[in-house]
Amino acid sequence: MVTSELIKAASRLRDDVDLIGNRLVKEGTVDCVYNPLIYAWEPHKAFIELGGGKGAQTLLLGMNPGPHGMGQMGIPFSATSIVRDLLKIRNLEVKQPRNIHPKRAVKGLDWHKEEISGTRLWNLLESEYGNAENIFSNVFIVNHCPLMLFKGERAINITPDKISGENTRRLIERCDQHLREVVEIMGIKKVIGVGKYAEKRATEVFKEMNIQITGCWHPSPASPLANRNKGEDWRNNIRSVLP
Repeated sequence: MVTSELIKAASRLRDDVDLIGNRLVKEGTVDCVYNPLIYAWEPHKAFIELGGGKGAQTLLLGMNPGPHGMGQMGIPFSATSIVRDLLKIRNLEVKQPRNIHPKRAVKGLDWHKEEISGTRLWNLLESEYGNAENIFSNVFIVNHCPLMLFKGERAINITPDKISGENTRRLIERCDQHLREVVEIMGIKKVIGVGKYAEKRATEVFKEMNIQITGCWHPSPASPLANRNKGEDWRNNIRSVLP
């Protein structure tokens, strides 16, 4: 019941944000948009089936896909070895984005480069909880926005907080709606924003609801906080908010 409702909600989000993404390109806000919920739908669906119904009441909320993680595999904070060895999601079809940027190839579950943010986060969860089933009985992971947004000839990855305009507002509102749906379907009691943007969105969405909101540092290698003390400070920071 829970997983089927999550899949339905994700499919609605997939279709709605695809239309908005097309408008963002047409108006020139970004130059290219990838929607992993379309071309990597099979592994995304498998991820929901694997973890969405295990009883977690805490949600880890990310921002949007990275080009080496969810942008390849459709799974939040994914990394090739994590998806293959920990989640054991393998041999599923990943298609191609509608409009492929020459600087942003998609190889799916066989992508050659690990997403460092993903390996850091999932390795920490594995060290805390053990196997995937135990992880998902404690936490589930969702990205607020499923779209990957690119700008310029080099296809620089643009996060949603760096663009503006009416269609950006519509995109954020639709993603907020999906977040509410996930929390309601799963009976989530606590949302942990991974990074300031995700924490801000959760705070705004649930300001009038009895949902505990907190945050943790983002595991990105670009973050000085994540790298401090060889990553031990980041690990202690996220451990302090995990169930």
